[in-house]
Amino acid sequence: MMFINRKTLTRSAIALPAALALSPAAMAEPRNFVVDDEHFSMFFEIMHIGYAPVMGMFREVEGEFVYDEEARELKSGKLVFQSDSVFTNHKKRDEHVRNEDFLDSEEHPEITFTITDFETTGENTGKVTGDLELLGQTRPVVLDVTLNKADVYPFGHEEYTLGISASTTLKRSEWGMTYGLDQAMVGDEVKLHFGFEAIRESGWL
Repeated sequence: MMFINRKTLTRSAIALPAALALSPAAMAEPRNFVVDDEHFSMFFEIMHIGYAPVMGMFREVEGEFVYDEEARELKSGKLVFQSDSVFTNHKKRDEHVRNEDFLDSEEHPEITFTITDFETTGENTGKVTGDLELLGQTRPVVLDVTLNKADVYPFGHEEYTLGISASTTLKRSEWGMTYGLDQAMVGDEVKLHFGFEAIRESGWL
């Protein structure tokens, strides 16, 4: 992996246009982006006995991905959620969600989403396909993704940052989470919504 500092970039400013003209492929460079855990939100929504949806979130997550902005190609990536960080704003319910009826956090401390494919659907939209590992089982999931903004952050870290929204709906029973289904107590469909910022690392791949 090669790193380029600011001085090197300055010295190369004049030569860069010529180099790009000679090598069009050089215009498309995949870069690594790291999820900013201070600006990450993911909440889920599931119906409770048909009355009202219960909403919750995971408060501990980390992840990164490789994205080529010029080619608009998502090369790879992974998100990891700590299952015991689930929060639904009710202590006893959170404890229940962590036990073997639902997330079984003691046996399966991590929930992972590994990107396997990406399809561009519009100027700033796409579909991300990935493998979701939950309760020791892995199934494909497709996310509808929108790139909200890509620019240098206006304050704080002042690094180049992507702002992303994503959503999908899945059936928890497909991962073996069947508690409450027979009694129609807890819905099978789970809606997932993501909103996060990802900071571009300074090194080139």
